Amino acid sequence: MSIEKAIKEIRKHTPEHVRLVCVSKFNPNEAIMKAYECGERIFGESKVQELCVKFDTLPKDISWHFIGHLQSNKIKDIIPFVELIHGVDSYKLLVEINKQAAKIGKTVNCLLQVHIAQEETKFGFSAEELMTAMAVGEWKELIHIRICGLMGMATYTEDREQIRMEFKKLKSLFDQVKIEFFSAENSFSELSMGMSDDYQIAIEEGSTLVRVGSSIFGHRQYNN
Repeated sequence: MSIEKAIKEIRKHTPEHVRLVCVSKFNPNEAIMKAYECGERIFGESKVQELCVKFDTLPKDISWHFIGHLQSNKIKDIIPFVELIHGVDSYKLLVEINKQAAKIGKTVNCLLQVHIAQEETKFGFSAEELMTAMAVGEWKELIHIRICGLMGMATYTEDREQIRMEFKKLKSLFDQVKIEFFSAENSFSELSMGMSDDYQIAIEEGSTLVRVGSSIFGHRQYNN
């Protein structure tokens, strides 16, 4: 299936209030431009070096989202242009993002990553860790970051009910955090969950951002 046809098919199942993040990691500029020409403007990358190269060589009206595991020493490279960092998986990382953003006088949009899957390989806060960090309140002093919501990845399984249960759990946690800590903040509005295999379930359970890669671009193309 062509990229154009794939996007049209995905859009049939994506309500207007849900934003599509085209996961372009490991794909060449030519593939990204095909999606761009279909009207897509949000692209997700997981490697800092690759993202920086693409930012330099692709249209400047693209909204770049960083969706991978971000290392502290790489933050400064993407801070000037990244629109949203999806996977802030520790308070330490949040502090470092704030530090680097302060150097250029920018406020960076961030999502806090929550570990909802059964796999141990997934990063993120546990629900308990997140609520504790929020209650302590030190994050309120980080004036160069804006916490816009939560992000999570479901277990890689064919059990659709398990996936649905994990998304329900994340949506419930999002609602709890919103009520207790961000009730007056309109900016806390994003729930990033759902990928190529499960984005329709995620949308049904309240996702506002779906991260879709292989269903658009096909199998990953690993460039040298």
